[in-house]
Amino acid sequence: MASTTVEVKVRRGESVEKAIRRLKKKLDKEGVMKSMRAHRHFEKPSDKRRRKAARARSRAMRTARS
Repeated sequence: MASTTVEVKVRRGESVEKAIRRLKKKLDKEGVMKSMRAHRHFEKPSDKRRRKAARARSRAMRTARS
């Protein structure tokens, strides 16, 4: 897994809360948070395959409806 550095500089006159919101958006866009949650606990290969198959099934159902 490649290391990802996400940086947000606080603009002049910008509140810290707004800068944190921008940081969270950037982390979400790059998939860092999703990756961290996925690697939080070990997942058995069989569970990984089952989850992947379930996603494929739901994606196929969604495209079949459209």
